[in-house]
Amino acid sequence: MSSTDTGSAASCALPAPTEAAACELPGTASAAPGRSWVGPGQQSRFALLRRSTSVAIVGASNNPARASYFVGTYLLSSSSYDVYFVNPRETEILGQPVYASLADLPVVPDIVDVFRRHDDLPGVAQEAVDVGARALWLQLGSWNEDAAAIAEAEGLSVVMDRCIKIEHARFHGGLHLAGFDTGVISSRRQLLGR
Repeated sequence: MSSTDTGSAASCALPAPTEAAACELPGTASAAPGRSWVGPGQQSRFALLRRSTSVAIVGASNNPARASYFVGTYLLSSSSYDVYFVNPRETEILGQPVYASLADLPVVPDIVDVFRRHDDLPGVAQEAVDVGARALWLQLGSWNEDAAAIAEAEGLSVVMDRCIKIEHARFHGGLHLAGFDTGVISSRRQLLGR
């Protein structure tokens, strides 16, 4: 075999194990560098959203430019969830009363959706445990393995670094995996009533 033949053979070789991560499909469960916790898969997230009836948004804002406001607007208008806003500095958001803490809510929320700073996340996880919530959901960009450990130790489902609005819309045919409107109009029946 000539030197040119060995060069072309090497270009056809399978990637080394360290390069294989670049070929993974979106949504696979490999952890990012420095992250050891692996979140629930697509079917588990779908089941969580399907069995839940209430969402408490911790760190909700009355500012329309904030992500929590946008998510609250979506959940109130496009889902059947009972939505509760939690922020000790607000009194009303989107015409709904705002509660100072999870303990002040009139119900035990199924999902606690969190829009707080990284350092606050373990405290919010403990508060979710204390009120008996079923799931802790940390929004896009939020990742705290200590918070996940606190919640999982008490049996809560945990989702981190995902947007509940994007996930809900995607499971209902309104969004592509990446979170963008697909522009597809379909007569296909939705999977869920919510």
